[in-house]
Amino acid sequence: MNKIRILLAEDDSNLGIMLRNYLTAKNYETTLFINGSLALEAFSAESFGLCILDIMMPEMDGLTLAKEIRLTNPEVPIIFLTAKNQKEDIIEGFKSGADDYITKPFSMEELLYRIEAILRRTTNTSVNKKEGPYVIGGYSFEPLKQLLVYGDQLIKLTTKESELLELLCRHGNEILERNFALKTIWIDDNYFNARSMDVYITRLRKYLKKDPSVKILNVHGRGYKLIC
Repeated sequence: MNKIRILLAEDDSNLGIMLRNYLTAKNYETTLFINGSLALEAFSAESFGLCILDIMMPEMDGLTLAKEIRLTNPEVPIIFLTAKNQKEDIIEGFKSGADDYITKPFSMEELLYRIEAILRRTTNTSVNKKEGPYVIGGYSFEPLKQLLVYGDQLIKLTTKESELLELLCRHGNEILERNFALKTIWIDDNYFNARSMDVYITRLRKYLKKDPSVKILNVHGRGYKLIC
């Protein structure tokens, strides 16, 4: 089995070397970059299965780097490492494309657990997917292709966008319990993943706004309901 290649961008050389050595010992092929510009250059030229990005870096910060990576590859998992732990910082991180957000200081074991949880999810995205399209008002949604179609407009969804929309479709006009969605897609229903899901719900609402009969409603204290 091929090793997962990890791009690690961390300007603290001591921490970066420690992380690289730890992940290498855990059978992940890990390459360390000391700033965002070098990391982006490498990502554009090589193939990586996961990215771990510090947010505060010289030349190019982690938020900008994540956005640039997402333009090239909307699917590759991204984990942020940062000392910034305010709610606004966390939400901004997820808006930039993060799959997870770990605040410093953290344990190596926690990082490893989060990497494994993300890889379990992203390497099993085709499990239990419906082959045929869902009809959502005037939209057609094809989970296997991760494609949302409205007239002649094609919207290519990311893996998590597609997984979340498919769960909503499976529970169409019924309540999709928030904790169930979090544990199904994000593995863990912690605060940070819950904020991430809120960001993805906002994105799906934006994609579906062309048909006013389609709505994703908040059900207070429980979850969401797709009306179509």
